[in-house]
Amino acid sequence: MTVTIEYEAEKKLSLPYEEIIREIVEASLDYEECPYEAEVNVILTDNPSIREINREHRQIDAPTDVLSFPLVDYGRPADFSHVEEQAEDYFNPETGELMLGDIVISVDKVEEQAEKYGHSQRRELAFLVAHSMLHLCGYDHMEEEERLDMEARQRAILDTRGYSR
Repeated sequence: MTVTIEYEAEKKLSLPYEEIIREIVEASLDYEECPYEAEVNVILTDNPSIREINREHRQIDAPTDVLSFPLVDYGRPADFSHVEEQAEDYFNPETGELMLGDIVISVDKVEEQAEKYGHSQRRELAFLVAHSMLHLCGYDHMEEEERLDMEARQRAILDTRGYSR
C-alpha cells in the first residue's frame, strides 16, 4: 500500500496526521475487502485552496471539508472484479498497485468541524479519510439509502480502529 501525503496548508495540525491517514486508508481497504495493494494520494490544504478546487471541479464556490477524485469506474461499489481487465487504466505500471485516486482535505475544516461536532481533531480527520475512501471505492450518498449505507460503513471502519464519538 502506498499512501502519498502532501501537506500544503500553512496551519499545522497538532496530531500525528500521517499515521491517522495511513491507518484509516488501510482500515477502509480491509473493510471493503480490496484484493489488491493500492495507491492513494492525500493532500492536506486550507479553506481557500479547497474552495478553488471545489469551484473548478464541482462548480461550487465554497470551501468544503473533503473532496474525492476516484480513478476506478465501478459498476457496483467496492466491486473490484473488473479492474484486471483494464489493468493499463487502473494499475501503476511501476508498482503494480491499484490506483484508487486522490483525497483533498481542508485542515481548517478538520479544526472547525471537530469543534462543531464536539469530538477530537484526530477523530474528525479519521472520519474524513474514511468518508473519502468510500468514495474512492465507488460509494456515493446522493440517495437516502446510499447515505445511510455510507454512514454505517464509515462508523464500522472508524470503530475497527477505536475512533468513536
